Amino acid sequence: MTTEILDSLAGLPYYASYFGIAVVLLTLGLAAYGAVAPYAEFRRAREGNAAAAATLAGVVLGFALPLARVVAQSASLLDMLLWSVIALAVQLGAFVIVRTMVPALGRNVEAGEVASGVLLAAIAVALGLVNAASIG
Repeated sequence: MTTEILDSLAGLPYYASYFGIAVVLLTLGLAAYGAVAPYAEFRRAREGNAAAAATLAGVVLGFALPLARVVAQSASLLDMLLWSVIALAVQLGAFVIVRTMVPALGRNVEAGEVASGVLLAAIAVALGLVNAASIG
C-alpha cells in the first residue's frame, strides 16, 4: 500500500510545476489586461463598481479557460508557456477589437452600468471557450 501511494505521488513535482506556472501566467495575464484597459478597472472594482467587477470576472474566466486547456494538453513546460502566450494574445486582441468596435461599452463600465460589464464578461468567456477549443 505504501508503494502505491509513493508511486501515485511521483507526479507531484510535475503537478506543482504546471500549477505554479499557470497561476503566474494567470496573474501576468491580468496584469497585461490592466495595461490595455482604457481605465483603471481594478481600482474601479475595488471601489465597488459592479460593472468593472463583472468585466474582470469575465476576463479571469476568459483567460483561465484556454489556460486550463493548454495545461491539460501540453507536452512540456515550454509547450505550455508558448501556447499560454498565444492564448493570452488572442484574448487581449479580442478585447481591444471589441472595445474599439463598441467604445460605449468601456465608458458604460467606467460609469458603473452593470449591463455593459456583464456583456463584456460574457464576450470574454465566450471567446475564451472558442480560444480553448481551438488549441489542439
